[in-house]
Amino acid sequence: MPEELDAALRADIRRLGNLLGETLVRQEGRELLDLVEQVRALVRSDGAAVADLLSGVDVGTAIRLVRAFSAYFHLANTTEQAHRGRELLRRRAHHGGWLEQAARLIRARGVPPEELLAAADHLAIRPVFTAHPTEAARRSILAKLRAVADLLDREAADPATSGAVSTRTNRRLAELIDVLWLTDELRLERPEPADEARNAVYYLNDLHAEAAPEVLTELADTFASLGAPIAPSARPLTFGTWIGGDRDGNPYVSAQVTMDVLMLQHEHGIRDTEQALESLVNEVSVSVRIVGVSAALHASVAADLANLPEIEKRFLRINAEEPYRLKIRCIRAKLANTRKRLARGTPHQPGRDYLGSAALINDLEVMRTSLAEHRGHLIAEGGLAELIRTVSAFGLHLATMDVREHADAHHAVLAQLFDRVGELDRPYASLDRTARTTLLVDELESRRPLTGIELGLDEAAAKTFGVFSTIRKALKRFGPEVIESYIVSMTQGIDDVIAAVLLAREAGLVDVHAGLSRIGFVPLLEQVAELRAAGDILDRLLSIPAYRRLVTARGDVQEVMLGYSDSNKDAGIATSQWEIHRAQRALRDVAAKHGVRLRLFHGRGGTVGRGGGPTHDAILAQPWGTLDGAIKVTEQGEVISDKYSLPTLARENLELTVAAVLQASVLHTAPRQSAAELERWNGVMDTVAGAAHSAYRELVSDPDLPAYFWASTPTELLGALNIGSRPAKRPNTDAGLDGLRAIPWVFGWTQSRQIVPGWYGVGSGLRAAREAGLGSELDEMYGQWHFFSTFMSNVEMTLAKTDLSIARRYVERLVEPRLHRIFDRIVAEHEATVAEVLQVTGEEKLLDAQPVLQRTFQVRDTYLEPLSHLQVELLARRRTEDPAGEHDPSLLRALLLTVNGVAAGLRNTG
Repeated sequence: MPEELDAALRADIRRLGNLLGETLVRQEGRELLDLVEQVRALVRSDGAAVADLLSGVDVGTAIRLVRAFSAYFHLANTTEQAHRGRELLRRRAHHGGWLEQAARLIRARGVPPEELLAAADHLAIRPVFTAHPTEAARRSILAKLRAVADLLDREAADPATSGAVSTRTNRRLAELIDVLWLTDELRLERPEPADEARNAVYYLNDLHAEAAPEVLTELADTFASLGAPIAPSARPLTFGTWIGGDRDGNPYVSAQVTMDVLMLQHEHGIRDTEQALESLVNEVSVSVRIVGVSAALHASVAADLANLPEIEKRFLRINAEEPYRLKIRCIRAKLANTRKRLARGTPHQPGRDYLGSAALINDLEVMRTSLAEHRGHLIAEGGLAELIRTVSAFGLHLATMDVREHADAHHAVLAQLFDRVGELDRPYASLDRTARTTLLVDELESRRPLTGIELGLDEAAAKTFGVFSTIRKALKRFGPEVIESYIVSMTQGIDDVIAAVLLAREAGLVDVHAGLSRIGFVPLLEQVAELRAAGDILDRLLSIPAYRRLVTARGDVQEVMLGYSDSNKDAGIATSQWEIHRAQRALRDVAAKHGVRLRLFHGRGGTVGRGGGPTHDAILAQPWGTLDGAIKVTEQGEVISDKYSLPTLARENLELTVAAVLQASVLHTAPRQSAAELERWNGVMDTVAGAAHSAYRELVSDPDLPAYFWASTPTELLGALNIGSRPAKRPNTDAGLDGLRAIPWVFGWTQSRQIVPGWYGVGSGLRAAREAGLGSELDEMYGQWHFFSTFMSNVEMTLAKTDLSIARRYVERLVEPRLHRIFDRIVAEHEATVAEVLQVTGEEKLLDAQPVLQRTFQVRDTYLEPLSHLQVELLARRRTEDPAGEHDPSLLRALLLTVNGVAAGLRNTG
């Protein structure tokens, strides 16, 4: 960002900070503002004095202080987003958008149109919204912050102000900040899955209205400019969701919840489509007195009118010579009938309502073709084509739901079914994986049912099996697009996938002999052992003739999901990232061997420790040939609001992703380096990852680490934050770390500013490579290998957010002295990692190459440090003053507010 733009950003942050100060005086009195300023001044000069000052404040004062610092972070974040959006618009005007830049690279390479058409045909990008709980801010807070951003943008765009501060805007900003102060930041209760779905729908509605149509139109223009036009009904971009379908460890996701969420999505999807048609009906006032229409359109309207007697007679009269408007009236009537049918649960009536989006798109295509053939080419390829692209992307369901369940749950059902049949010489549960695999593969070829009229399953097994019946009912009620993939968590062998296929067969979703598979099956590889075996697992799976027929029925596409969070928690960031990279290569080669197209689903979190980081760089850093147009990527928590809360940012992030996938699919189809060079670099990464893994496992295997982790972090507060419906720990686990999910694992380390999952072990790994005489190779890799440079960039960012001087306060105040040795180990590894990263990047300090970001972090620390001091003090009080567990609700509230504040300051929860 140029210096003058950075100055404008800082001016707006100061402006909002001053307005916040005025709010504090109005709402709480001058004393609070004076205390805030006293703390800020001490932070810059004497950290120990800050700790002493804050250790003596009462809970009520602590709450007000935390809320003041948190409000500042929220306002600063919003201002940064608004300015980032404006800078993106400026850059687009001067340098073109991301798709335009990708087109220039493709043009320079001289890619022939036939290759581009093939690439367009395979393009299938799907951001998948999950309910993984990492967004601490309430929707009520986010909505007000969006209003602040809109005000700043309107003022900046108003030529009347000419960059001057508007008194009217200041007055409205003051109102919003006052209301923000009077709004509770904390949720009263844990959200239900339906609440999480409403949150996702909020963003999907915005994407439907603005960002997605713009990006899809830009993509169509890009292909046309390259001599490879694509049809408006193509689906290069769609959206997915796990909300209401992710059952792994979430007891609150029932069959009814799944249907309720799908119903909610359809209510909004139908409404969004109706709104888009409202503007179109005003445009297409084409009269048959002036120009003809196609016979197909005439026939279509006639058929609609015969099927839809409820069309108002006045429309038949006033639109008698305007067939396009009459057609839209019929489409809207069908949408209304679809809404009624879904609400009542009655069967689909072809010609009167829609089942899925195919018939709706066909109706719109009849209009578009007629216009294109009868002097309406511009509107046919303009607004109407854009509407078709939007409906093709969202359908009436907005987002396709993935269903996910743990592998063990399927085996539990099959154990009861097989044991009831009585054919085995021992219980199903006692079979080893080899015997189980043989049994299930043989059974897949069988024509006999395992289930009868009476299933005889216990409650848990009946619930698991009921998922498949729910999918069948959903497809019948809503259409084929609502659920396409069934994900098997913790897949360790092919028996885990075949188990799910057999249950789907029993529910009528799969017929091996008829070549029918109404859903696809997706192994989720989450641990390092499974990532290393990825190629073998896929090879064995695709070698099963019966399963291969099901893949053929799904268009010869096999989806595989890669788990970033659990592999990181299991083995550390260096090993996780390297094994995922190698797994992609192996999966690519196996898919090619079997003649199937591979669709990788990247289960990335918001933080670097959970696979986060810039999506564009992550896509371009994938191994060559792994991206053949199709990709799915999870979007969750604070990442969703950061990417999609403002229209400009939403458009930018969508276009970034689409452009990166297009570029990687078309241009990265062969290695950028020689085989010898890659082999050499692979050896270096093996050294780095091996030493990093040893260092990381030494830490997490320490028997005292669980006690240290729970003592030095506020992880016990995560459940009380009420930010997600899913429990933080897996069922039937103890108080240790094995059963702790990746999100609370990262949450705890992040809140205490240790952020271990984002960097620990990297220093040991890089040092081992350098000591092995591979220093020049590391420099080479950083300059020439996209995977390695992206990895190093993400680690550097996490190191910059890590602050062990603040972490030391947590340790000294909250952790018993015998455990301090673990912190000493963390400090030593941190020092080594910083030194090794700087050696590779050639910088003197972290983020020297990004001075604006470096300065932003420094400014934020002025406000973050008091929040951390308060959190430490309040945690100490809670743990020592009330050992019986009868906690003061005000004290808990104060602590939860500190969590929100630190999350806002770091722009990460977990």
